[in-house]
Amino acid sequence: MPADLSAVPLIERHRGTLDKALEAVRTRAYWSPYPEHPKAYPDSEEGRAAFEALLGRRFELDQPGTVGWTGGERSPYGIELGVDYPRPDPDVLLPAMRAAMPAWRDAGPEARAVVCLEILSRINTRTHEFAYAVMHTSGQAFTMAFQAGGPHAQDRGLEAVAYAYTEQVRTPGNADWIKPQGKRDPLSLRKSFTAVPRGIGLVIGCSTFPTWNGYPGLFASLATGNAVLVKPHPRTVLPLALTVAVAREVLAEAGFPPDLVCLAAERPGEGLAKTLAVRPEVRVIDYTGSTAFGDWLEANARQAEVFTEKAGVNTVVIDSTDDYRGMLSNLAFSLSLYSGQMCTTPQNLLIPRDGISTDTGLRTYDEVVADLATAMDGLLGDDTRANALLGALVNPEVEARLDAAPGLGEVALASRSVTHPDFPHAVVRTPTVVRLDGAKPDAEAAFMSECFGPVSFAVAVDSTTGALELLRRTIREHGAMTVGGYTTSAEVERLLEEICWEECAQLSLNLTGGVYINQTAAFSDFHGSGGNPAANAALCDGAFVANRFRMVEVRRPA
Repeated sequence: MPADLSAVPLIERHRGTLDKALEAVRTRAYWSPYPEHPKAYPDSEEGRAAFEALLGRRFELDQPGTVGWTGGERSPYGIELGVDYPRPDPDVLLPAMRAAMPAWRDAGPEARAVVCLEILSRINTRTHEFAYAVMHTSGQAFTMAFQAGGPHAQDRGLEAVAYAYTEQVRTPGNADWIKPQGKRDPLSLRKSFTAVPRGIGLVIGCSTFPTWNGYPGLFASLATGNAVLVKPHPRTVLPLALTVAVAREVLAEAGFPPDLVCLAAERPGEGLAKTLAVRPEVRVIDYTGSTAFGDWLEANARQAEVFTEKAGVNTVVIDSTDDYRGMLSNLAFSLSLYSGQMCTTPQNLLIPRDGISTDTGLRTYDEVVADLATAMDGLLGDDTRANALLGALVNPEVEARLDAAPGLGEVALASRSVTHPDFPHAVVRTPTVVRLDGAKPDAEAAFMSECFGPVSFAVAVDSTTGALELLRRTIREHGAMTVGGYTTSAEVERLLEEICWEECAQLSLNLTGGVYINQTAAFSDFHGSGGNPAANAALCDGAFVANRFRMVEVRRPA
């Protein structure tokens, strides 16, 4: 039962949605309660106005332990956001969050789940506002910020709630235990089982997908009874600050302490994530970002269960195709979307140097690379369409990698600057494709590490067999969030599957239509596997939620 009767209407309102989510993760069929098209939400101008009203002012949260204010976000589109956020004293904030947990624990899995669904529902009604916040912190183009930062992120949050609920109710709340003793009276016990949270969950946000990558961990921890402290990336605070504000509002209205969800904004260069990560109160950590800091968390935050998504080298093996034009179009879009600033963007295209068989005849390595460059030029030749697909570069480091790429090999497709009609100070660049010989050690040094951003490598290999061997080594040594393959051979398809099964990587085969390798659907697709160096967890499966709580038993004579 909920701790406060004001939560009861939430069960009536959201239980049906929860049941549909539970069915969706069981069947893996398509389902979403949140429309992804902007026209489904009538408040576009209201959302823009709400976003603009946030700029140039303090973001008040009324949370404990505020000792100052910090900000400094600048939109990749060139505008200063001017928002200041509360900077906390962990010695005050963390004990207050711990004190909020007993009532939340006692509420039980169902009440926690429907409160989480109410949070997501209210976020959904403000999707336009959130979209502008995501756009102007991450650099995503508006449509992508709307979809990935809005309904798709909300889907991932709901998916985490569904898994959390499933794992918690796997054990009954009560049981009568009766053991026969022959002629003597039986032994009888009354047992109760309570899902007990681990402690405070720390969500360390990323700069590119603050909500999409942040919501799974946030809602998985909250739904399993933990308090959640959100530490956004300093460049992308606003979307997660809005999330925290909505969560606190809903929790208070449902009769729970709002300090179950708090924000931890940091001053530039403060390194607050390191400080918080080793606090004894923090028992769960969710992190998306660089391999270096992910490795540090895994090695040093020993008191916590750490879930990390780090860097990987996403690879596509091109062996053959029966839809050459469709393959080129699909790859061109995948390489261009959000300027390649996705953890699932393909980086290495492994192509036999003698060429591939296609429905248009044999195409040599040189022809495949040239045709791909032509397809990308065609896709991005119009500046209006290019701006809608590319968005802006999220930070100067991405631009520096792009500018350095021509020094790594022969340029097959050069990057060009695109002027944004509404934001002239935005850095918008088309992707570059660099030709490399996979047999040369200096080339391998370039393509066997992640080059995050709009840079991809067309790697010439001696054969499909060589491509498969290189794929296996890449996943094993460096990890991959996604793997792609194009082949008309049943044997090559089987070998691709075998490699991905053995090295634990998610595989997409022969995508030529409107589904792309760098997109995954909540409730059906797994994002990452947790089984290779790119990430130690998958979004979302039972393992992602089950270790966020423990089952505690109390037994007494019946």
